[in-house]
Amino acid sequence: MSQAEMIGPAAPPRVWHMYRAMVGVGLLCGLLIVSVFQITRPIIERNKAEALRRAIFQVLPAARSSETFRMTSEEHFEVSAGEETGRPLVYAGYDEQGELVGLAVEASGMGYQDVIRILYGYSPGESAVVGFRVLESKETPGLGDKIETDAGFLENFRRLDVSLTEDRSEILHPIEATKHGEKEHPWQVDGITGATISSVAIADILSKSTAYWIPRLRRNLADFGEGE
Repeated sequence: MSQAEMIGPAAPPRVWHMYRAMVGVGLLCGLLIVSVFQITRPIIERNKAEALRRAIFQVLPAARSSETFRMTSEEHFEVSAGEETGRPLVYAGYDEQGELVGLAVEASGMGYQDVIRILYGYSPGESAVVGFRVLESKETPGLGDKIETDAGFLENFRRLDVSLTEDRSEILHPIEATKHGEKEHPWQVDGITGATISSVAIADILSKSTAYWIPRLRRNLADFGEGE
């Protein structure tokens, strides 16, 4: 009889020990992920806030200072007391004399690949969108991301007409997209060849957002007063 036969068959692995080790590793990984998230979240939030601050002055080029407002349940506007959750926010821009020059509004909608978040500036004096910036996008590099870089496309938003009807209840001519080179009216967005879906998505986002916000902003301009 061989020594192996005398010793007998190897003992089966203890399943409990394997299970305990796997659970331990899983808990450790989960703890590390949560810890990293908690540590980096303030940094991410600060970066987002700074990016938003810069974007406000980009879409309102005449502004030298800004103030954050929230819309109340009565659809008036008051200065935001701090961090808001679930409340629509509007960013008012003021010139060096503290006069209101425009209002910046966030909007979002579905693009070709994912949700696109944008910020646009509205000038009550010109009754127009006077600036546009993409805050977040996952559109196809080299194609869909042209909405952020294409000079001809961005030219649409130097003065995109959002005039209201006589009673100021709705947009007179809703924003609409056209094929590249076919824009005829100041409320139309000239599309991008090769990035049609993304550029149409921007026009659709703006059309829906301005239809909601512009009448409310225009009839409550006194709420924004003057800057400090």
